[in-house]
Amino acid sequence: MDIKEILKHVDHTLLTQTATWEEIRQICDDAVSYGTASVCIPPSYVKQAKEYVRDRMAVCTVIGFPNGYMTTAAKAYETKDALANGADEIDMVINIGWVKDGRFECVADEIRTLKAVCGDRILKVIIETCLLTDEEKKKLCEVVTEAGADYIKTSTGFGGGGATFDDIRLFSAHIGADVKIKAAGGIAELADAEKFLELGADRLGTSRIIKLVKNETAEGY
Repeated sequence: MDIKEILKHVDHTLLTQTATWEEIRQICDDAVSYGTASVCIPPSYVKQAKEYVRDRMAVCTVIGFPNGYMTTAAKAYETKDALANGADEIDMVINIGWVKDGRFECVADEIRTLKAVCGDRILKVIIETCLLTDEEKKKLCEVVTEAGADYIKTSTGFGGGGATFDDIRLFSAHIGADVKIKAAGGIAELADAEKFLELGADRLGTSRIIKLVKNETAEGY
C-alpha cells in the first residue's frame, strides 16, 4: 500500500499530559504537510489549533479521556465545549465500569446523548479493548452500532494496551455496516499500519507513522 494512502487514514495524535503548544503546532504542520485525516489533540488546545489550521486540517479531540468514568452530563458539556471551540471530530471514552456491571443500556444512552450533541460531526467510541473480554467486545460492537456512532475505536493508548490485529478482526465480524473502525495505540510500524487497514480499520490513531516517514525515532502513542 502506498504511504500516501496510509497517511490518509491517520489521526496524527498527541495526547500526552506534557504536550505544549509548540508540540501541538508541529503535529498540525506535519498533518497538513503529509495529508493525514486529522490531528487528535487535547481539548485545551482545540480552539488554538483550529484557528491555526483553519480549513486545512480536521481537528479531533477526546472526551472523558482517558478513564471514561465521568458522568454523561460532564461528557456532554465537554463535547459541546469542544465543538464550540472548533472540533470537527470527537473521540469519547465509554464507562468501563458500566460494561463490567452489564449496564449496556447506560453505555448506549451515553453514546446516543453525545451523538445528538455532535450532530453531523464524527463521533468515535473508545471501548478500551485491553480491559475487556471478547464477549464484552462483541456486545459493544452491537451497542455502538445501535447507538448510532460513526466509529468504534480500540484504545486510548493509556490503558496498558493498544490495538491488536485480533481486535480489528473481531470488530470487522461484529460491527454494523454503517460503523467504521479506528485502531489506536501502539501502531509503531508501517507494515502494521497497512495490516490494520487491510483487516478493516478505516482510521489509525498514532503519533509514530509520520515520525517513521520523517526518519525520526518512533516513540510515543
